[in-house]
Amino acid sequence: MEGDGDVDLFLVKEWDTIALVDLYRAGGWWKEGWDPAHIPFLIRSTFLFLVAVDRQSGRTVGMGRAISDGISDAYIQDLVVLPEFRRKGIGKAIVRRLVEVCKSRGLTWIGLVAEPGTLDFYEGTGFDRMDGYVFMLHREEKSGC
Repeated sequence: MEGDGDVDLFLVKEWDTIALVDLYRAGGWWKEGWDPAHIPFLIRSTFLFLVAVDRQSGRTVGMGRAISDGISDAYIQDLVVLPEFRRKGIGKAIVRRLVEVCKSRGLTWIGLVAEPGTLDFYEGTGFDRMDGYVFMLHREEKSGC
């Protein structure tokens, strides 16, 4: 456990499913119809899964995770803080802790995909653009095409 400001940060292998679904919804990433029962497997299968808990209320207010093979590189993803807790340094604390733990385990290539409007935030946590690289996403096959 590590604290930052008014929150405590926990690296976890299990956590309250409903709290995490709420965070995924706050990030705009939860699709209705997804099964919350998959969340525990998601956490256990993730290299690092970190949650931020508000000290005053005990509420889970943020999360982030790093996916990695544990040998060569890592990607930070699913960084989100509940809207009413943003702009308090919680997101930066989550990123700093994930990077710190990755580096302590020998991972030096740490990347992420910055959503539109978040470039300044991530540059403020030590990330730089990778000029000449293009983010790509596999497209879903359309039936009948």
